[in-house]
Amino acid sequence: MAHFAKISDTSKVLAVLTLDNKDMLNADGVEEEAVGQQYLEKHNNWPAEKWIQTSYNTSGGTHKDGGTPLRGNYAGIGYTWDEDNNLFYPKKPYASWVLNTTTASWHSPIGDAPDDLTDEEKAAETFYVWNEAGQSWDKTPAA
Repeated sequence: MAHFAKISDTSKVLAVLTLDNKDMLNADGVEEEAVGQQYLEKHNNWPAEKWIQTSYNTSGGTHKDGGTPLRGNYAGIGYTWDEDNNLFYPKKPYASWVLNTTTASWHSPIGDAPDDLTDEEKAAETFYVWNEAGQSWDKTPAA
């Protein structure tokens, strides 16, 4: 099965549909995204160029089975289609975070959360949370 994201005029993913691979075959019997796009336009009354193929096996810029990743992430409803970078990415979690186009994921402006919790803190379910106002990772015990 192939998966295609239905894209709005504002580049948001509206839906993700599956398509039988046989509906993507060109005249030579080779799978082709454009053939799938034409099929979806015909059967869903949505412009062909607004159907973008996505891979169920792609996340964070990698393919889970070691294959070639396709477009950063599997498209989810509400994700953004970035035509310039040829990738899908989720909603920005905080105003200060920046998009890494290699991994198609958001990162804090100071990097990832520290990885320095003690065994006692982990057992007490302590974790780090992003503090947007302070632009820092704050250690917070679980409630």
